Amino acid sequence: MSEQQPDSHEGPFGESDASDEFDQIVAAESDRDPDLAVIEAGSRTLRAQAGPPQGDPVPAPPVDSEAAKALQEVEQELATRWGETKLEPSVSRIAALMDVLGEPQRAYPSIHVTGTNGKTSTARMIEALLNAFELRTGRYTSPHVQSITERISLDGAPITAERFVETYHDIKPYVEMVDAAEEYRLSFFEVLTGMAYAAFADAPVDAAVVEVGMGGSWDATNVIDGSVAVVTPISLDHTDRLGSTPGEIAQEKGGVIKQGATVILAQQPVDAAQVLLKKAVDVDATVARAGMEFGVVTREVAVGGQQLTLRGLGGEYDGIFLPLYGAHMAHNAAVALAAVEAFFGIGADHARVLDADTVRKAFASVTSPGRMEVVRRSPTVVLDAAHNPAGAAATAEAVTESFGFSRLIGVVGASEGKDVRGVLEAFEPIFAEVVVTENSSHRAMTADELAAVAVEVFGPDRVQVEPRLDDAIEAAITLAEEEAEYGGAGVLVTGSVITVGEARLLLRRG
Repeated sequence: MSEQQPDSHEGPFGESDASDEFDQIVAAESDRDPDLAVIEAGSRTLRAQAGPPQGDPVPAPPVDSEAAKALQEVEQELATRWGETKLEPSVSRIAALMDVLGEPQRAYPSIHVTGTNGKTSTARMIEALLNAFELRTGRYTSPHVQSITERISLDGAPITAERFVETYHDIKPYVEMVDAAEEYRLSFFEVLTGMAYAAFADAPVDAAVVEVGMGGSWDATNVIDGSVAVVTPISLDHTDRLGSTPGEIAQEKGGVIKQGATVILAQQPVDAAQVLLKKAVDVDATVARAGMEFGVVTREVAVGGQQLTLRGLGGEYDGIFLPLYGAHMAHNAAVALAAVEAFFGIGADHARVLDADTVRKAFASVTSPGRMEVVRRSPTVVLDAAHNPAGAAATAEAVTESFGFSRLIGVVGASEGKDVRGVLEAFEPIFAEVVVTENSSHRAMTADELAAVAVEVFGPDRVQVEPRLDDAIEAAITLAEEEAEYGGAGVLVTGSVITVGEARLLLRRG
C-alpha cells in the first residue's frame, strides 16, 4: 500500500485502500488474556526545533557547573515538599495554582494518558506521531529514569537544565501564594505539573501529551480538558490508594474522561471495562476499543524490534518497524496510533487514514529508555522498569520471544509496598538465577527483605544477595557467563524505575 505525501491543504491525511476485513484483529485480540495484556497506552504549526532528539534520549548532566548547581538547588527545594507517594486526594491546590498562573493548561489541546503500565511508552509514541506531522508538542511523564528534566519535554527532547530552572523560578512566587492560602503546601508532583503546563504555554506547543502520576480523578494532571483520553490496561498496583480490584481502580482512572471526549481503551479486565464504558456514556464520550475499532493485525519479530501491521480508526497501516521489543509494545503502538487519529478527527470528522509514510517514519524513531532497553552486549544486558506482576509477565514474555537467551540472570531491586512476590513469580520461569539488590531511594526494599521472598519463590540455590547495585550487576554478568554459554547468555535488570535508572547510569558510564 502506498500513499502520496499530502499537500499543505490536506492536513495529515493520505488516501488509503484499506480493507474492511477486521476479523483477524478481533481474533488476535480476543486470544489475549486481558489481565496480562499490558500496554506500556485545526491548524498545523511547524516545530521550532528540528526533528526528534538524536543519540541517548536521556539528558546528560549539565556541562556548565553553574547550570548544574542551579538544577541541584531546585531539586533540593522540591525535595522539601511532599513526595510522590504522599497524597491528599484533591485537585484544589493545583487548580488554585493554575488560576493564579492564568490557566496555562487551556492554551493548547491535550491527550491525557492513564492506566497501570506502559503509560510513558504510549505517551512517547503519541508524541513521535504528532511530531512527525509537524506539530510542536509538549510531553509530561513520570517518574524519570535518570534526570528530573526528562519529565518535561518539548518536541521530543527533555527541556534543558537552564530552562527547567528558569521555569521553576518563573512560577515559584505563585507557588508560594498558593502554599500560603491552602491547608497543605503544593506537593513535589503538583509543582512539577504546574511547571510543565507553564512551559508548554510559554513554548508554545500545538498539543500536549500528559501522563497521569497516579489514578486519574484527583491526580494533579487532571486540570486539563483532554480531547482524547487514553486508558492503558488496568491491573493491580497502588491498591492502598486506588482500590483492590481492577473495577475499583477504573473508577479512579476514569476521571480523565471528559465531556464529549474520545476515549481510546486498551483491552481491560471485564469489571474495569464496564466501569470505563459507563463513565464514557455518562459524559457523552466516544469510545474506541482495542480489538474492535483498532488493533494489531500482524506482528513479526525483527532485528532490533518488530515489524507490524496496525489497524487504526480509519484504516490499515502496514510496513511499520517498531524498534521496541514485545507484544505489549505492539499493542502500545496500536493505542498510540488510534489516539493520534482521534486527535485529528479520524473516525468521526474524517474517514481517511493518516499518511502512511509519515506514520512509519514516526514509529521507526521511537525510543523508550528503561523499557526493554539493551544497554550492553556480550553478554546482553536488558533494562526494564517492570514493577508489578502484570508488567513483569509482559516483560518475561517479551524477553523470551525477542532474545532466546540460553541462560538469563535477573537483577531485581524493588520499592517497598509493591507486590514483589508476584513480580518474582512472573520472572521465575525465565531466570536461571536471580541477584537481589537495592537502589539508593529511601523507599527501596532492603536486599535482605527482598531475598527472603526470593528464596521462597526460587529456592535458596538460585538466589544471590548483593546490596550494592554495581556489585549485583557484576555478579549477574559473571553468572551469565558461566558454563561456557557466553554467546547466548543475558542479564535483565528490573523491579523498579529507580533501579533501572541507576543501572543505566552505571552501565553507560562503564
